[in-house]
This record gives sequence, C-alpha cells and structure tokens, in this order.
Amino acid sequence: MMKYLIWMSVGLITASAWGGTIDSLENKLKTAQGAEKVKVMNELFRAYVNTDPIKAVGYTREALTLAEQIGDEKGKAACYNNLGVAYRNQGALDVALGHYLNSLEIYTSLQHAEGIATTKNNIANIYTMKRNYAQALTYFEASHQGFVALGLTERIIGSMNNLGNLHSDLQLYDKALNYYVDAHQLAEKAGKEFADPLTNIGNLYYRQGNYQRAVEYYQRALDMVKKQGDRATELSIIANLGELYEKAAQPKIAQQYLDHALELAAELQAHYIVPQILRSMAANYARQGNYKDAYEAFQKYDGVREKVFGEESSRRIAQMDMALVMQERESELQELHLQNQNQSLKLRNAQIIIVAVVMALIAGIATFNLMYTKRKKKQAA
Repeated sequence: MMKYLIWMSVGLITASAWGGTIDSLENKLKTAQGAEKVKVMNELFRAYVNTDPIKAVGYTREALTLAEQIGDEKGKAACYNNLGVAYRNQGALDVALGHYLNSLEIYTSLQHAEGIATTKNNIANIYTMKRNYAQALTYFEASHQGFVALGLTERIIGSMNNLGNLHSDLQLYDKALNYYVDAHQLAEKAGKEFADPLTNIGNLYYRQGNYQRAVEYYQRALDMVKKQGDRATELSIIANLGELYEKAAQPKIAQQYLDHALELAAELQAHYIVPQILRSMAANYARQGNYKDAYEAFQKYDGVREKVFGEESSRRIAQMDMALVMQERESELQELHLQNQNQSLKLRNAQIIIVAVVMALIAGIATFNLMYTKRKKKQAA
C-alpha cells in the first residue's frame, strides 16, 4: 500500500490552501522578476502537482532554467526536489533520485537545514519503494532529526508517519503504532487536520487482518482529504480500500473502488500506484471466477511493475548514491587538506615568532654586555 509522505520545495502549504492562492500566484507571476519569479513558479508546481502534474512540471522546469541563468542556488535546489517528486509520482525512480541528489548537494552547500531534511525524506521514499529498508531508515531518521531541531510541527508529524510505516513494513507493529498515535496526537494538539496518521493506522489494522477497524480509519481519512482537495492521497486511500475489500471477499465493492482508482491514477498520471491496483484487480477477478480478465490484469501488472521497479532502475540508483558518497568523501578530504594547510601555516607562524623572540633576547643580551663592558672600562680609567 502506498503510504509514505513526499515533500516538495521548502515550505509546506496544505492542499486546502491552494484553491484560494492559485489565482494570486498566477497574477504574481506576471510581474515577478529574478529569484522571486523562480519562487513563484515553484509554488505553482506545488499548487498543481496533485491536480495537473503536466502543468506543474512545466512551471518547475521553467523555474530551473531561470534559476540557472541568474545563479539562484536555493531556487535550483527547490526545482530539483520538485522534479524528483514529479518523476517519483510517474514511477521513474532512478530519474527522481538523480534530481533529489542534485537538490541535496545544493542544500548541503548552502547549509539549508530545512532543505536538507526535506530532500533526505524524499530520498528515503525512493529506497522504501525499492525495498531497501536499511538505507530508508537511515535517511528517514536523519530527516526526522532535522525537522525536530527546526521545530516544524507538520513536518515532524509527517516524519513520524514515515518512521511508523517503515517499522510496519518490518512487522514491528507495536513500535509502528506508537509513531502513528504520537503523530495523530501532535496533529490534534496543533489543531491541524492531518489525514496520514489515520490512513496509516488503517494500514496497520489491515495488515493485522482487522478489516472493520481499517475501513473505519480509511473512511475518516478519505473524508478529510476530499475536503482538502488532496487528490493524490485520495487515490492512495481508494486503492487501499479496493485491496482491502478484495481480501475481505467482497468482490463487487472491491471492483468499484479499484476501477475508480485506476481511472484516477490515469487522470493524475500517478504511474507509481498502478501496479498495486492491477495486482488487486487480478486477484479480485480470480475470486469471481473471471480467470480471463484475471490473467490479463496480471500480465499488465507484471509489465508495469517491471517498468517501475526493474533491476536496471535499482542499479542506477545505487550508482548515483555511490556518486554522492564519493562527492562527500572528496569534500571531507579537501576540508582535511585545508585544515592541514592551516595547521602548517600556524606552525610556521609559531616558529617565526619563536625565532624572533630568541633573536630579540640575543640582541638584548648583546646590548647589555656591550653597555656593561663600557661601564667597566670607565671605572678602570
């Protein structure tokens, strides 16, 4: 089930807020210049990514071109992160990670703490989709620590959800539930409508076979995201409900949810979730004795899954990750070399000072001896 949170360029605005700001952003874009124009186009990406992904990508690509022209490094980092989100949503995981790594490199050079934490979260998502849970945990924990240090409540809620999901995937259900409950309580305390803790508690009950409780939490989350206009999360929950009802041996209801999910995925170009939907469809057709449609759905599932999660993609991701490690090591070596140079310079300066002090002492002693000798001669005369 797709349940991990992804974040776009720095600065989180809820989906419900975009409806009232898109027009103002479009108007603002007409007069914006330089870095401000880059920022507005990146905000428009976030405004459109869940409803019109093609338009969203157009804005952030244009923003990237302008950011490169004017040397807006922060704007470039946001653009790369947004492109990573867009390609991740389309299932192009290797391309997505490449953009995320570009973003992380720039944010790291700028020492931009929120950008670093945001991008590490998104990199962790890629590793999760690749079932590389060790790497995912490393990046999720680093991201969560970054958000806690910054005191960003909504991001902390999201990172706790992601950590809960990862522990759920590892079948550490008690620890996962603790993360979800803490996230939900933090959201309520902050007075925020945050559907993900509800969705993820539903996922946990589903994994444990408690379908009735799972549906309860899914429906609560679905009502919330519909009100917010978050169609991407709506798609994920609908797909989860279709899968659940198939497992619960209610094929007619399951088919309704799965058909709806497949249509919505096509509309949003959310290719990453299509394998889940097709797999559930194949099982649901088989449950109804419709083996022909079941076979066709499974064939489609197999083809799409290979495209999204293929070995070639995994190999490229490993190469890009290794490239980032090498860059970090090279940076560390350069910093160490610089430190050694500074230490050598300090040592040379200290040696010069010591020599100067010794020479001064020698000169002082020589002067004293000369004056003492002259005085002795006067006394003798």
